[in-house]
Amino acid sequence: MANWTSDMIAAVYRRAQDSVNVINTQTSKKDDETDEEWKHRIKRNWQHLEIIKAYKQQDDNTKSIWTTEDFTAVDAAIVKGKAVQS
Repeated sequence: MANWTSDMIAAVYRRAQDSVNVINTQTSKKDDETDEEWKHRIKRNWQHLEIIKAYKQQDDNTKSIWTTEDFTAVDAAIVKGKAVQS
């Protein structure tokens, strides 16, 4: 199987920002969800970010796909999301 292309990596990185936005903007439950549903939604998003950060190149499954991407916002969202579970 071929390695990730720069276009593929850029698309995944952009989609990761969706999870960052959910964690950063959904600071309380929606009217139609329980506290547990809200916590689960936040958890799904920070877990998704952790999975994305761990993506490896497909040819050897050891080298990260990431090169110069800035994960400051992603890392902060993971920390913030995990704090919801406490």
